[in-house]
Order: sequence, then structure tokens, then C-alpha cells
Amino acid sequence: MTRTRRILTAVALATGASALAAPTASAAAGPIKPLFKPVEISPMSQLDALAASPVSPEHRDQLPPLSRQLSAVNQLNELSKLHQLTDLAAPVIGLLPAVG
Repeated sequence: MTRTRRILTAVALATGASALAAPTASAAAGPIKPLFKPVEISPMSQLDALAASPVSPEHRDQLPPLSRQLSAVNQLNELSKLHQLTDLAAPVIGLLPAVG
């Protein structure tokens, strides 16, 4: 039993010493350099490419990009704001008959 404890103690001591030495060895190597240069990815260009992928190449020029379609939806939102303004102003300037 004593021999087994000595072996386990030696293994534990070796494991602890290597665990303590590992961080200092990696810290001495200097800053970590990336393997490749990071590329900035545009979500809209990725959506455009994904939306055009199932379309055959000869028909892709007929399909407007998804980014342009989404900007058209944004313009509809602006039109809605204009409609809210004209609804408030219409009774004042007499475009619609007054209710009541």
C-alpha cells in the first residue's frame, strides 16, 4: 500500500508541476498571431447571395436583390408616416368632409 501511495504521489506531483509550467511556457511565446486575416462580412450581401442561389444564372439579372426589396419596404414605412400626417391635416384644410 505504501508503494502505491508513493507512485500516486509522484504522478500527482508531476501532473501539478506540468500544469504550473504550461501557462508560463505559453506566455513566453509572445502574442498569438491569427492564422488568417479576418474578413468583414456584410449581412446584406450575404442575404443577397443566399436569396439568389436557387435562381438559375440566366434569370438572376431579372431578380432584384433582396437589399433593394428591403429598402422598398422601408420606403413604405415612410409613406405610412406621411399618411398619418395627412390624416391629421385633411379635416383642417377641407380635403375631407368634417365628421359630425
